[in-house]
Amino acid sequence: MTAVRSLPQEAFVVNVGLPRFADAVEQQGSSVVHVDWSPPAGGDPELVRALTRLHGTASVAIDEANAEIVRRLDTGVPLLVGTSPARAVVPDLDERMLLHAGPPIGYADVCDPLKRSMRAAVVAEGWADDVGAAERLLAAGGVLLSAANDHATVVPMATALGPTTPVWIAENGDVRAFAPINQGPGDVAWFGRDSQAAIDRLVLLRDVVQPRFQRVLEQGGPLDIMSLAAQGVQMGDDVHLRTQATTNLLVRTLLPHLQSLGNDAGSTAMAEFLATSHLFFLTIAMAGAKSLTRSAETVPGGTVITTMARNGTTFGVKVAGSPQWHVCDAPPVGDALYYSGYTEANAALDIGDSAVLELVGLGGAAAAASPAVAGFLGGSMADAARATEEMRAICVGTSSRFKLPPLGFSGSPLAVDVRRVVDTGIRPKVTTGVLHVSSGVGQIGAGVATAPSEGFRELLLALAASTG
Repeated sequence: MTAVRSLPQEAFVVNVGLPRFADAVEQQGSSVVHVDWSPPAGGDPELVRALTRLHGTASVAIDEANAEIVRRLDTGVPLLVGTSPARAVVPDLDERMLLHAGPPIGYADVCDPLKRSMRAAVVAEGWADDVGAAERLLAAGGVLLSAANDHATVVPMATALGPTTPVWIAENGDVRAFAPINQGPGDVAWFGRDSQAAIDRLVLLRDVVQPRFQRVLEQGGPLDIMSLAAQGVQMGDDVHLRTQATTNLLVRTLLPHLQSLGNDAGSTAMAEFLATSHLFFLTIAMAGAKSLTRSAETVPGGTVITTMARNGTTFGVKVAGSPQWHVCDAPPVGDALYYSGYTEANAALDIGDSAVLELVGLGGAAAAASPAVAGFLGGSMADAARATEEMRAICVGTSSRFKLPPLGFSGSPLAVDVRRVVDTGIRPKVTTGVLHVSSGVGQIGAGVATAPSEGFRELLLALAASTG
């Protein structure tokens, strides 16, 4: 005789995916556990195939390469060893060339703030008598333009770097990298200004600041860049949008040697410049970070991003082991706070090479340590912590040197993996300034830019195609 079966009187539900189904079950008084899940890469078939290939048998070799990349990013020791005119140290810098942030670009496509900076640089180099003549020279192709990243160099925001521009020299073992001495605040070219004051600042850095800082570093250097940065993180810096603490540590360290410069007019001008330059350490950190990513670039077969840069028109990424740029449109700067009288309608697109800092565990990766950055991410430290944890979801390593006090002194996320970016849809966040799109007034705010997905998708497909 067949036993009579009765239906269960109570259902215990596990819902995967759409939350509305879980809500409906809960409204009917039943127990439900919701699993927040979505298809990899948004369900795009081509991207899912690429992810399958890169997570399949190829992943053994990829993970080995990535482990070596993480080791180099985490344990390299970049030292600040000196400063020099760019033409003496930067590789392949032509005598009539300007280096700029982001992927390669022609002058006709250059955004307004970067054009202004280029004009200021041309006048400071002595190639033109005024910005009008500089514009004509640039428009006629009389100056070569090249991406700074392709010359072992990184530049912040709208900086245009010429042969006489003073640069920091960072050495990481036998790897060198370079970044310009920070121009400071106010009426300056790196904020997209081409005024006489902006040109004068470039001349001050070249003729006054650089030779004196070289003397200071000869006496007090070399300096461990990332050791200073790690202390700064403990003091509230993300070492990108905010570097006040780390700048103060630098000046304190070098103060006896700065004092030995004497009391001449040049030294006084340099002291006044330093006293107002709260972002002075920024480009030192960038040079150090670039030396780490340059070391990682030589490791073939990985999926870790080693270049992430924007020029105000386009955004580009590169992966370790490949010189190929993967380019898409530059993103806007979101989550921004604007100076009085300005809104997002006045904002230029994101610009600068400083996203190299996010690739080594600083900037957005260290947002959880910085109350100042929290103000751009919702206003609370919980919002800043959430941004850091989102970065952790797309990274394959953890920093052993950048410890985040609000997160129990855990290390910041390190080494952005293009597979994780495309798989999760989470994109790196870059803490940055905002420039005016067209008026030439310079910086109008600061915020957080979210890297666009298109470049990462293109890169993922290229990696999958090259994987047997």
